[in-house]
Amino acid sequence: MWKVYKYDGNYIQGELLSKHSSENAALKAAKKSIGYTFCEKKKVNKEIRIWLDGVNYAPLGVIIKNTRGWL
Repeated sequence: MWKVYKYDGNYIQGELLSKHSSENAALKAAKKSIGYTFCEKKKVNKEIRIWLDGVNYAPLGVIIKNTRGWL
């Protein structure tokens, strides 16, 4: 389950915007609601994070997926 979060002024993982079953659907929803310019995908332990940044690389939000088992 991919979860799209929007920066709320205090936390990057602040406001939950939507949940999606595919990465493409999550990216498309984030583009529509947040309007990010740059994204960077990182794998940390059992979690996949896609950081969403604006034109001046200011954080706008994050997309997170928790995976089960080994990556």
